[in-house]
Amino acid sequence: MKKTVIWIGALVVGAILGLLGLDRINDLMDFIATVYVRLFQLLAVPTIVLAITTTLATLGSGPDAGRIFRHTISYTLLTTIVAAAVGLLLYVIIAPGNMQLPVADSELPIFLEGNVLSLLILAAAIGIALSQIADTPQKKTVVNFLQGVQEVLFTLIRGLIVILPVGIVAFAAQLSAQLSAGVIADSLGKYVAVVLGGNLLQFFVVLPFFLLTRHLNPIRVMSKMTPAILTALFTKSSAATLPVTMETAEKRLGIQPKVARFVLPICTTINMNGCAAFILVTSLFVMQQGGIELTWPTMLTWLLISVVSAIGNAGVPMGCYFLTLSLMSGINAPIAVLGIILPIYTIIDMVETAVNVWSDSCVCAMTDHDLKDRS
Repeated sequence: MKKTVIWIGALVVGAILGLLGLDRINDLMDFIATVYVRLFQLLAVPTIVLAITTTLATLGSGPDAGRIFRHTISYTLLTTIVAAAVGLLLYVIIAPGNMQLPVADSELPIFLEGNVLSLLILAAAIGIALSQIADTPQKKTVVNFLQGVQEVLFTLIRGLIVILPVGIVAFAAQLSAQLSAGVIADSLGKYVAVVLGGNLLQFFVVLPFFLLTRHLNPIRVMSKMTPAILTALFTKSSAATLPVTMETAEKRLGIQPKVARFVLPICTTINMNGCAAFILVTSLFVMQQGGIELTWPTMLTWLLISVVSAIGNAGVPMGCYFLTLSLMSGINAPIAVLGIILPIYTIIDMVETAVNVWSDSCVCAMTDHDLKDRS
């Protein structure tokens, strides 16, 4: 709550400074915003790549681990891809408008030529490969090294987040000097409708449909998992909710302990339905404000990027928001738009986390059902 108040205060201060129309203040705000963006550009890709690799590399093994792992990964990928696709479909239908930013030269081709998508997929492949290797001293050395570098990057990121209010002031000042309040409200309102609408569809329609395909009663599963879902809603943390999710799955839903204790920690780490949808929708919205043409090949490419990036979300400060900020800074998109989104991100984060934990529960229930059928 304290952070949210500070962020809103920074947004208001920045908006007032921009409305003053003073050249010296505008130049100072532009300088601060530029420095902040370049710092994120420097850290963006290596942070996400390492997060994905180390996340997948530390997945466990043991009796039945292979079968459980395959089912978990399959359902995780399916639900996450569908979540992003639902977000994309709503974005096309609702079509949030432009906030009339001055259009800069698009750097999307440079970004794609840099094979960032290939890097993300390669990072996932390396992480999965490491998770399947026996725990030898060589493997531990490699994983420890990657985790060490990752921790250094995270330390730098935490420093950037500490001074985030300064960045928000600069971004808000830039925007308020360029935009009319009516245009912002209309465009931002449609953006929020896409994000929250996509999450609600995933929660109440898509995930229950997946359960039905496995002959599971979604109303029963949801009622049994309600304590975990509500905990996620108010804590805004899948990791903090994990003990409740595991206890609820085993004691109320009747999931086998060997399944719940293997699947749920993995899902908490990589099964990010809400995050994938947020990254995709927000990236498209920000790129659109920067004048980047959103063709179908571009949107489908970003769908893949959002899914793979969401896998590496665990351990990244500010989760989905930071990942999106990093990706957008990598293509010089107008990330000042994210400064406006930040104060309402708390509500979005609550809904996303509830969706993530509900998805974890569904993946766990379906995996348990499949294993019982084959035993």
